[in-house]
Amino acid sequence: MSDLTVLAAGSLRLVWEQVMAAFYQHSGIRVETQYGPAGLLRQRIEKGERCDLFASANYAHPNRLQQTGIAQRVGIFTHNQLCLCVRKHLIAPDSDWLSILQNPRLRVATSTPESDPSGDYAWQWFDEIEQRYPGVGSALKKRAMPLVGGSNSQPIPQGQLAAAWLLGSGQAEVFIGYASYAARLQAVAGVQVIMPPADCQIRADYAFAVCHPAAQPLADFLITEPAQTLFRQAGFCD
Repeated sequence: MSDLTVLAAGSLRLVWEQVMAAFYQHSGIRVETQYGPAGLLRQRIEKGERCDLFASANYAHPNRLQQTGIAQRVGIFTHNQLCLCVRKHLIAPDSDWLSILQNPRLRVATSTPESDPSGDYAWQWFDEIEQRYPGVGSALKKRAMPLVGGSNSQPIPQGQLAAAWLLGSGQAEVFIGYASYAARLQAVAGVQVIMPPADCQIRADYAFAVCHPAAQPLADFLITEPAQTLFRQAGFCD
C-alpha cells in the first residue's frame, strides 16, 4: 500500500517512476501516481480528490491551488522546451522550423490549451512568433488543431507517444510538443524532430504543489541532485 498519492502531468510519465524509485531508496516512502493533463488533474483536486502532491507541467496550476488554500507549498523542480515533430517525407531536407510552420499545406496539431499546459505553451509560443514575424503567429492560432490533452480528446493508444500517434495515423503532419520526448521520437520511423533555436524557445516550468504535509519530503527530494540528474537524463533541462 502506498504512503503518498501523487497526481502528475502525463509528460512526466517516462521519468517519474525512476524518480519515485530513487525517492523510495532515499526515504522508504512508497508513492502511487496517476497521470493526466495537468489542467484536468487540478480540477480533480479542486473537486476533492485525494492528492498529497501534485506535479504539474506549469506553475500556474499549483499556484492556483495555493491561492485557494488547497496547497501549502509550491515550487519549480524542472523545465522543458518545445519541439516540432514532422512527417519526414513531406518536408525538404533543409526545412527549418519557421518554414514548416508557415507551410499552409501542413496541418499543425497541439495539445489542448487550459486543459494541458503543453497547449498553453504552444499558444504562448504563437504569441511570441507573432511579435517576431507579424502574421505568422496569428495564422498559426487559426490553423492549429488541439487534438490531445482535452476532456473530450480521443485517448492516445496505450504505449504510444502523442506525436507519433497523430502523425502516424494521418491526423496531422506537424505536432508541437515537449522536447523531452525528442530522443524517443527521433527513433520513430518517418518522424523528424526539429528544435527551434534557443532565442525562439519557450521555457516550460514544472512545479509541485504540496497538498498534504506528509508530501513535503517528496517535494524536497525533487530538487536534490539525484532527482535532477534523472530529469536531465530524460530530456528535461535546468
